[in-house]
Amino acid sequence: MVRPPLTPEERLRGEQLGQVLRQARGERSIVDVAAAAGMSAETLRKIETGRIATPAFFTIAALADVLGISLDRLAVRSTPAPIP
Repeated sequence: MVRPPLTPEERLRGEQLGQVLRQARGERSIVDVAAAAGMSAETLRKIETGRIATPAFFTIAALADVLGISLDRLAVRSTPAPIP
């Protein structure tokens, strides 16, 4: 199955999501946070760098729980302004 290419808006949203998660992680290591959320450090690294721009809901829910950030807050902080 071939995935359709991401739109510029999806790419930007993925980058902003990664930035919010990176900030929420703070000084904690990527390995510790990823393990606590039940994923590999490489998966978390890809999400934080925007290489996985549309991660699964349950992946983000697990990260939000580990990082102590609500899904509502995460959604608001990672939603960019529309591209004109």
